[in-house]
Amino acid sequence: MINLILLGPPGAGKGTQAHLLQKELGIPQISTGDMLRAAVKAGTELGQKAKSIMDAGKLVPDDIMIDLVKDRVAQPDCANGFMLDGFPRTIPQAQALRDAGINIDYVIELVVDEEGIVKRLASRRVHLASGRVYNELLNPPKVPGKDDVTGEPLIQREDDKEETVRHRLHVYQNQTQPLVKFYHELAESDQVPHPKYISIDGMRDVGKIHQNILDAIQ
Repeated sequence: MINLILLGPPGAGKGTQAHLLQKELGIPQISTGDMLRAAVKAGTELGQKAKSIMDAGKLVPDDIMIDLVKDRVAQPDCANGFMLDGFPRTIPQAQALRDAGINIDYVIELVVDEEGIVKRLASRRVHLASGRVYNELLNPPKVPGKDDVTGEPLIQREDDKEETVRHRLHVYQNQTQPLVKFYHELAESDQVPHPKYISIDGMRDVGKIHQNILDAIQ
């Protein structure tokens, strides 16, 4: 059994690595968005609470998020472990995870250069109908601006535009970056249990990053 947290700013490649690890390790990727949507769709008590809060335009409080995580990791597909992506976002959420007895084996931080991330995301293009993603620098379409399969136009998402990316990175630095220090200190402490902290260069080839993660956890 192996429980992971993936840390890193928007565009660091967490989603890509989570997808690869999911196939390699046979454990599910759990994101807050997925959890919330599933709970709302299922009409659970927690889902109904979360829906009423979201419908009012408010953030779902930590206690409900923790209960959602506890419910999710108790599902059969988490028997061999899980990956948390996008949660925890704050130190209180991280502490609440520990208080709830949800133990983490590894915290994997994808370390990236801010200017490199801005350039990477600003070069991303999407085929909306299929969800296919291209990158003009790293993974360009065969015909510039056109989807390889349908030939339809590719678009740049609003949240990939430079101004938006810089704002998202600023939010990450203020809100989530303190988790790096939290988990670093926890990993070096004599508290039991505590996770191992792994920092990996996220600006390299996807395959090399994936192999580095596997080498570190296996």
